Amino acid sequence: MSKKRFEVIYTQGTLELFKIIRDNETGVLYMQNHRGGGVGVGLTVMVDQKGNPLVDEGF
Repeated sequence: MSKKRFEVIYTQGTLELFKIIRDNETGVLYMQNHRGGGVGVGLTVMVDQKGNPLVDEGF
């Protein structure tokens, strides 16, 4: 059985929940935000100061 493509590597909060998700094929990091019962949900790639995607250093 293969490893999952996406993995939650960090969570913070309860009513407003933030998750950092790693793409296990590329190492690219994404941030997901949930607000109050899923009313507001967002997902974005995390970038450095130059606009390049952040890659998990331990990947």
